[in-house]
Amino acid sequence: MSVDDVDRLADNGPGEHDGDAKPSPSVLLNGLRVLESFSIAEPVLGVTEIARKVDLHKSSVSRMLATLEKAGYVERDEGTGRYRLGLGLIALAGPLLANLDVRRVAQPELEELTRRTGETSALMVWNGHESVVVEQIPSPKQVKHTAAVGTRYDTYASSSVQVFLSEMPQAETERLFDRRLLVGPDEQESRGEYFDELSDTRDRGYAVNDGRTSIEEVGISAPVRDHRGVLVAAVMLSAPRFRVPESMLESLGRAVAESGRRVSARLGAPVATRD
Repeated sequence: MSVDDVDRLADNGPGEHDGDAKPSPSVLLNGLRVLESFSIAEPVLGVTEIARKVDLHKSSVSRMLATLEKAGYVERDEGTGRYRLGLGLIALAGPLLANLDVRRVAQPELEELTRRTGETSALMVWNGHESVVVEQIPSPKQVKHTAAVGTRYDTYASSSVQVFLSEMPQAETERLFDRRLLVGPDEQESRGEYFDELSDTRDRGYAVNDGRTSIEEVGISAPVRDHRGVLVAAVMLSAPRFRVPESMLESLGRAVAESGRRVSARLGAPVATRD
């Protein structure tokens, strides 16, 4: 719901705020109650029915419905004057639905990756300037590396961050570094070298963080794509560095990349052709 929609909705509650005062929370909650009055059993409702359900005056409900209709959150049948939920709600919930769907689809593949490698696997999504853990299958081994769901990674060397940045326009990545929304390369590694690494990540199909952010940990990540071929998540494998010699990095990278392709296939991603 946009700021303008909130203001219009708040205006439908006469006497609850004055002048430049902020919208009353009760007005916003009443708007949500109006939306919640619709159900699978009763997908179409009239003003009188809604007013009875939410215990508000019909005139107040009518004004709220008019605002919600402008925002696309309800639709009015011109013939009957009754309302149903609108497609605007799907757009509003789109980011949440996308994350829930990819988590559900990815979980069995993460479990299989952990079973095959014996190490912790995770699903990562991008929030605009950080990589965030949204699902994790911990290693069954006593010594392991794990991160709680919700953990954020904001360092350029993180393997999952590399995956997301590898498909981002260079100017956008530069902006994140310049605004310090993302920790960028220091003096020991130029940005030019880093962008070359991102190009290698795209070509190889996975990214490696071999002790660069934590000397004790190795991270390997690969892209997950949706039915449009768009990058929507990353599969990550993390392990104690003492268990992953350099000679194992390539085979683990291939395993993570394959896991990412399998999740992508379950999301309907186009099959990549290889030479």
